[in-house]
Amino acid sequence: MSRTRVYKLAQELGISSKELIERLEELDIKVANHMSTLEEDEADLIVELLGDEKKASTAKAAGDMESADTEAEEESVELEKLTFKGSLTVSELAKLLGKTPAEIITVLFKRGIMATINNEVDIDVANEMAFEFGYEICMEEEEEVQDIAIEEDKEEDLVTRPPIVTVMGHVDHGKTKLLDAIRNANVQAKEAGGITQHIGAYTVKIDGKKITFLDTPGHEAFTSMRARGAQVTDIAILVVAADDGVMPQTIEAINHAKAANVPIIVAVNKMDKPSANPDKVKQELADQGLLVEDWGGEVISVPVSALKNENIDTLLEMILIVAEMEELKANPDRKAVGTVVEGELDKGRGPVATVIVQNGTLKVGDPLVVGSTYGKIRAMIDDKGKNVKKATPSMPVEILGLSDVPNAGDQFVVVGSDKIARSIADKRKARAREDMLKAGQKVSLDDFFKQMQEGAIKDLNVIVKADVQGSVQAVKQSLEKLSHDEVAVRVIHGGAGAITESDVMLAAASNAIIIGFNVRPMPGAKSLAERESVDVRTYRVIYDAIEDIKDAMHGMLEPEFVEEETGKAEIREIYKVSGIGTIAGCYVTDGKIQRNSQIRIVRDGIIIHDGKLASLKRFKDDAKEVASGYECGMSVENFNDLKLGDILEAYVMKEVARKKK
Repeated sequence: MSRTRVYKLAQELGISSKELIERLEELDIKVANHMSTLEEDEADLIVELLGDEKKASTAKAAGDMESADTEAEEESVELEKLTFKGSLTVSELAKLLGKTPAEIITVLFKRGIMATINNEVDIDVANEMAFEFGYEICMEEEEEVQDIAIEEDKEEDLVTRPPIVTVMGHVDHGKTKLLDAIRNANVQAKEAGGITQHIGAYTVKIDGKKITFLDTPGHEAFTSMRARGAQVTDIAILVVAADDGVMPQTIEAINHAKAANVPIIVAVNKMDKPSANPDKVKQELADQGLLVEDWGGEVISVPVSALKNENIDTLLEMILIVAEMEELKANPDRKAVGTVVEGELDKGRGPVATVIVQNGTLKVGDPLVVGSTYGKIRAMIDDKGKNVKKATPSMPVEILGLSDVPNAGDQFVVVGSDKIARSIADKRKARAREDMLKAGQKVSLDDFFKQMQEGAIKDLNVIVKADVQGSVQAVKQSLEKLSHDEVAVRVIHGGAGAITESDVMLAAASNAIIIGFNVRPMPGAKSLAERESVDVRTYRVIYDAIEDIKDAMHGMLEPEFVEEETGKAEIREIYKVSGIGTIAGCYVTDGKIQRNSQIRIVRDGIIIHDGKLASLKRFKDDAKEVASGYECGMSVENFNDLKLGDILEAYVMKEVARKKK
């Protein structure tokens, strides 16, 4: 049944709210004030009773009418209508009413409503507040915004663009060394274990012409990242070690390049080694359907030595020749379209995405949709670390200003306005939220096989968190490949950044385990996981995670050693000592720090180093251990990049007896 507010009914009857309230009391209808509501039958009754009186009142003397009109005028002033779209937050309500958010929050608090600046306000509550200021608030219907349709370019608008080259191949065949030789920069030294685990994009200039390189990992588990690189590339360089030949990941790289329908240039690397056998490499390539030019085929093959910097120029010349034959073109005078290469959450800069522009020109200030996120570009940084105002076709840049971290491989499209970008992104998010999982019995890797045998569970739900978005996708694909007829591994959520409380709540509701790769749980998340019995496992090497889950699926999870955390300390002072290095002045916040501990350095939830404790001191004296609540000085072996606020986690590897099957 519909309801009518007292003040609106008074306006319809042409009387004051005060007079209407008095008449309602005569009829034993109790109302609190002019903002109270009446049931439909109550409103009909009062209209019927007052109808005749209203007619009679028009025949009254002018003196009687004047006093009634004056009173009615005070209460029946036409309210000014204010409209809004979408959700009405405290901030937006304050703007509509011309007040500060603090004033609105105060009024809500007096009404018994606790709210912050970003909380939504109920439309009825908002109208009650607006009435006091002479306004009425109405929601404006949003026009339907369709998803993006990318228009075709006219032939006359196209101009030649630089080629995007992907370097692919087997692990340890020298891909990153080759890129080092090309762009004269040492990337490999920054990678854990000498293995490239994130995609990078770089531009080099050769004889006045530009080439963009994508460095995809050769690690088998990162097949998805390699495939993503092939999707945006124009030319694939297949690096094969002359002393090793074609390996499993080499074959995968060939298949990805063929699927992407891009020309392949073979770089036969490590020609400086005495055991180099290029003919063996060519034979194995022929077995995979790649016949090099020397053997009468069409595939260009260049013998190189990345270590000795030999024949690199010839390889670059071949790239430019192939690019010229491919006639690569783009239209720089249109709104930009491209692909996200990498996404991560930076503490100081917020969501950061590395993108490659494939068509059009990307400019600072452009509103854009990236997968299910959106934003307006605040700044762009090129691969040399310089701020740029625009990015032309085939140019890789880092962009700032997105609302969230996008997924690696997402397409970005520049749109007409912020409103359109937000609307499209919200629609995509809503579609993604539709697939929600039901809550169930808690599961851990230790008892997973038992529950599987009992028929209690058929799926293993996993939440993956990693330091960067590309690693999330790689871990996700590797885990999902483990599915078989009896049980399926399903990654229900993946994201970049530390393991948070919301991740734990999702795992609890979805009966999932959490896999962390190169990240740590936040303090609140760790305690919540213990309360909710959620299994949280962190790894530094991706294969350890895969092996653990594979063993759990086959009932063989029997760790010989487990990591036992003994204490945590926060860095509160940094001291630089010549001849020694960096000393961290720390406060032990939890447990105790022992001299023989392994030390993990965690910054913003990301593990930046894992090593040994070099020294532990209390004042000037060496200490065997320092307990919680005390200060100490610590230094870490072979690591000096310590900063204020870093968390040092001490742990020991504890031997555990194998479980009996």
